[in-house]
Amino acid sequence: MKLSVRRCSKVSVCTVLKAEEKSINKIHECGESSCLVTVSKAEPPSESDNDIIPRGEQADYQGRKSANVSYQRPTCPQDIHAVLREMSSMLAEQKVELRHLQRENEAQAAKLGELKQQVQEQAGELTAVKAKTNVTENQVEALMRDREVKQVAFSASLLASGSGIMGPFNAHTNLVFRHVTTNIGNAYSPNTGFFIAPVRGAYHFEFYIGAHGSSHPSAAWLVKNGQHIFIAYEHQPSHYGSSSNGATLLLEVGDVVFLRLLVNTRIFDSEDHHSTFSGHLLFTICTSVRV
Repeated sequence: MKLSVRRCSKVSVCTVLKAEEKSINKIHECGESSCLVTVSKAEPPSESDNDIIPRGEQADYQGRKSANVSYQRPTCPQDIHAVLREMSSMLAEQKVELRHLQRENEAQAAKLGELKQQVQEQAGELTAVKAKTNVTENQVEALMRDREVKQVAFSASLLASGSGIMGPFNAHTNLVFRHVTTNIGNAYSPNTGFFIAPVRGAYHFEFYIGAHGSSHPSAAWLVKNGQHIFIAYEHQPSHYGSSSNGATLLLEVGDVVFLRLLVNTRIFDSEDHHSTFSGHLLFTICTSVRV
């Protein structure tokens, strides 16, 4: 803005306001932000501006000139720094909450890892328990089988029915006792006359041989795996007679025990069962024991 002052010989100094023909823009600092303050362009001076204005009228003139100058009041938006402070506070809270969630997540992840470890350990323990259970079941089954096997006993007579004499034969002949009264464990076979040991142990055997008549003696061997163990022999002068014997044997699993009639001898039996073959398990023996 340019002020022009002219002197008059008749009156005191007159002030004439003369505006340049351009707008004046001034930046007004509003707190933390910048607002634009605009002063509108003044009208070009008229010829009356150069007139001499009496001192008393200068105030009115200046008021009228001031009215020609318009100010645009600064329109400041919301305080940006306040908004930034609020946003910073919210961001800080979110960061704190995020860190809290991260810590919770880490804690839950650690707990999940512990649970997985526990599940794996429990799975291992369950596998071990199952293995032990299987072993226990096998042991129980073995004990049951062993108990069943330990219950071994048999007794049989020579003829299945009726009465009669067998022999004499011109060779040793294996005897088959057909009439079975007891066969616990089914270790004796009435088809072959063989007793086959189901377990290693001590067995006791007894046998009785009936004799009838005076022409031939009666004799039988107790045989183990083809080996003659004991003999029962009777040769009566007349009528009826009998002989017997017995033995306790250590048998391995699969050993065979039976009776064999000697060559040129005979054996008698009837419904009264004079000739019999019996045996039973006394006790089992571990394989580490040697006799």
